[in-house]
Amino acid sequence: MKSNAAGFSSLRIFRRLIVPLLLLGAAASALRAGGDKAVWKPVQFAIVRYNDDAPASWNMFHGEKKGVLLLRLWRRYLLVNVQEQEVFEIDPGTVKIQGENAEWAPSDAPSEPIETSEWKVRDVGPMQRVRFRFGASGNFLDIQIPRMPNGKPAY
Repeated sequence: MKSNAAGFSSLRIFRRLIVPLLLLGAAASALRAGGDKAVWKPVQFAIVRYNDDAPASWNMFHGEKKGVLLLRLWRRYLLVNVQEQEVFEIDPGTVKIQGENAEWAPSDAPSEPIETSEWKVRDVGPMQRVRFRFGASGNFLDIQIPRMPNGKPAY
């Protein structure tokens, strides 16, 4: 009967010590995997025009770095780098909307930008206007981003 009691106590020790440690390790690895996602906040008072018309559905988000914007245009997500004049198409499955904010990991960005041309970045009063064409003869995208009172881009 003693051998059965010893087996029972070792099983109890296993359940009380090892199982919680395994669960804690699994939770920590899940947090690490999702930990590189950045929170992108909405750009207030922005204006987006696609071929001189307002798109029916769009959102614009900004991250920590100025001049880098995450734009949802219909069901498509674009990462716009104003300083480098580059646009990347983002897989919509990698972007998670949380209330007003978006979560997306910059490490999920593709290595090559999509083809754009005719970039124009100008100051238009309290806004910075960014306009470019998709491809050599494609559609235009016009973004107007608010500026701070000192003239620098707010986002």
